[in-house]
Amino acid sequence: MSRKIVFINQATGYLTIDVINAFANQFEKVALITGSIREQDTTINLKVRISKIVRYDRGNNFKKALSWIVGTLQILYLLKSRFRNYEVFFYTIPPTAYLLSGSIRNNYSIAIFDLYPDALKANGFNEKSLLYRWWVSKNKKIFAEAYRIYTLSDNMKAQVLSYAKDSVVEIIPNWSAFSGFQPVSKRDNSIIRKEGLAGKFVVQYSGNIGVTHNVETLVEVADRLKHHKDIVFQIIGRGDRSNYIGKMIRDRDLQNCKLLPFRKDEDLYESLCASDISVIILDNRTNDISVPSKTYNIMAAGIPIMAIAPASSGVSQIIQDHQVGGTFEKSQIDAMYRFIIDLKDDKLRWQALSFNSLKAAAKFTDKNAESYLETYLNTDSVTIS
Repeated sequence: MSRKIVFINQATGYLTIDVINAFANQFEKVALITGSIREQDTTINLKVRISKIVRYDRGNNFKKALSWIVGTLQILYLLKSRFRNYEVFFYTIPPTAYLLSGSIRNNYSIAIFDLYPDALKANGFNEKSLLYRWWVSKNKKIFAEAYRIYTLSDNMKAQVLSYAKDSVVEIIPNWSAFSGFQPVSKRDNSIIRKEGLAGKFVVQYSGNIGVTHNVETLVEVADRLKHHKDIVFQIIGRGDRSNYIGKMIRDRDLQNCKLLPFRKDEDLYESLCASDISVIILDNRTNDISVPSKTYNIMAAGIPIMAIAPASSGVSQIIQDHQVGGTFEKSQIDAMYRFIIDLKDDKLRWQALSFNSLKAAAKFTDKNAESYLETYLNTDSVTIS
């Protein structure tokens, strides 16, 4: 196929790599503009032309925004020079990049993993602010002229349709980085041995600890369960509020709760398998504009999920549809307490949720990457200019 396409993702991981590789098998030329590439078990096709920009900075909001702006300017230069005749496929890191669509003549598509400006509400942006209203107006124009728009769930699509027409929006769920892996038993798990977790019931949160993550709720639950010596909480991650969470744990002298740094990539799956319950946390203000990819990794490890999220969220819908755990509002500390105790004491119920997780994971594999290509090439409802 003689078509050429350039993908844009400032922080490229396995989800983007799988999609790029699918396109590389069909398109004559495939390129990637990125600040970093995190290859796990799948490497990027050697034919892909890679152009580097500034790395995505996961620090405070100022550093993050600065990396977005600098990256967007670099992307603009590359689109105007090196990739003038390429179709363009934007991911929403940096979220400002797809705003360039109005200044390029090529077909462009957008994969929306986080919907902006809606996501800015978690950082205190007012919907009536000038920036917010400007971004909304840009979305309506850009989304209306997009070749394809991809999003992750029915909930997210409903939000996207406030900007776009239904005919260009495709729902393709994310998938696990560990498709086809066999769960590591506790007996064979090296992390359990190294960290002295044998005989413990492990409740684990692994992810960012930022302003949109109500991780303090999990500390409250740990406090409620501090007299249960066989239950251990692990909070694994980094972010703006790490110091605050660490101070909460120390101030309450929670011997049952540990704050740990991110695992190495090669240890991530075994770390998930070391847990008995894995926790997903969503901010109430942004529950419909994102589905954490960790959801699928947890299911691939066969672990029940405890989501601290609104019942209307996309992750709650996944948990309900596949019967893989429970969803709780952040105020429901007692309900989370009972959920953890019940799963610890009722091994048959735990096994049922574990089985359901593995069964659901089989529906969310890297084959979904092929769906991006198939829908992209389907021109029944879209005319290529």
